[in-house]
Amino acid sequence: MSPPDAPFVTVVAGVPRSGTSLMMQMLRAGGLELLTDGARPADADNPNGYFEFAAVRGLRRDAAWLDGAEGSAVKIVHSLVTALPADRAYRVILLRRRLAEVAVSQRAMLERAGAPPDDLADERVTAVFRAQLDEVDRWLTAQRNFSLLRVDYNDAVSHPGPVAERVNRFLGGNLDCDAMAAAVDPALYRQRR
Repeated sequence: MSPPDAPFVTVVAGVPRSGTSLMMQMLRAGGLELLTDGARPADADNPNGYFEFAAVRGLRRDAAWLDGAEGSAVKIVHSLVTALPADRAYRVILLRRRLAEVAVSQRAMLERAGAPPDDLADERVTAVFRAQLDEVDRWLTAQRNFSLLRVDYNDAVSHPGPVAERVNRFLGGNLDCDAMAAAVDPALYRQRR
């Protein structure tokens, strides 16, 4: 674990449809600078935006975009977290959501986009994501330059104030917790299981 006062990059990670965009929205509302490019516009599935940064997809080949990213937050899908270079400090907010909800939400998003249905059953998607998340969680826990905060999406939606306070403490205590909590719109929690 890196020293508490060392510069760090904030990473918001999770499986698709696990609440990473919601967390990015909370961080922005709280006053944290976000590393995004706006290339993927808001839509019916994420009406407040995706908060993505396209260069993240090439992280395994090129991590130069991380230079100067200290003090900012970036969203990274769970499977790319292990590709982050060990030459800097990270504080990772790992989003967890009921995986049955993730599977249903992902299927609904793909259907709205006109994509053919996934050939894996929801139960199989759930099992794959569970195994991948557990592996990433173990890896993060073993890294000296990573600090980890696990956040439950379902808890963030139903109790945004306490979650905002936990996140604020984890990131050094300089965020506006009230604004973070106010950024949560429970009406957007649509795939409840």
